[in-house]
Amino acid sequence: MFGQQNAPRVPAINLTLYSRPDCHLCEKMKVTLERVARRYPFKLTEIDVSTNSELEKTYGSEIPVLIIEGRKTAHYYIREEELLQKLAGYY
Repeated sequence: MFGQQNAPRVPAINLTLYSRPDCHLCEKMKVTLERVARRYPFKLTEIDVSTNSELEKTYGSEIPVLIIEGRKTAHYYIREEELLQKLAGYY
């Protein structure tokens, strides 16, 4: 395809955010993720734990929970600088 030969390859980093509706900490983490995505693109999957009793049991007391590439990275809160540092390791 045209232009793809010289295009830099960006790793497909997968992030999962376990959250629930009406969660102010979840909203704060989403804002942080949006800001960080401008510098390090990633694929974000958000999962509402309130729709699944097993997920609620596993993550409910720690919401929001951020998983990067299958690894639990943060719960409740993550500073923007900390998230940038963690993602930089994938680039």
